[in-house]
Amino acid sequence: MHKSRLAGFIIDCNSNTELDAAARFWSGALGMEMRELPGEEGDKYRRLIDPEARLHIEVQTVSHASRVHLDIESDDIEAEVRRLEQLGAKRVQQVHTWWVMEAPTGQRFCVVRAQGEGLAQHGKEWG
Repeated sequence: MHKSRLAGFIIDCNSNTELDAAARFWSGALGMEMRELPGEEGDKYRRLIDPEARLHIEVQTVSHASRVHLDIESDDIEAEVRRLEQLGAKRVQQVHTWWVMEAPTGQRFCVVRAQGEGLAQHGKEWG
């Protein structure tokens, strides 16, 4: 048995876009404080702070076209990936500890480690 739930959204910005400018736009548009991340993460990501602490939202620089993708968090990534494959999703690429997946309808999304304590309380339990 494992749990999963929507973790949040990642706003992918093509690397031709300046990361801080993109993050400032989305910070203003969503009314969320922008926070720089430490170390190597800070070169590629900016965190937007959800005032209700429900969603994990980041602005990310990428080499592909700009888009928004969602993250599903799980306490057992492999079990969640297998569950999603049974629904028709495909594995695209493993990155560090998470999987980039593709829905049968073509949208990309990621299955990531649990981002906070909310999964234990609010996650859907799968048998």
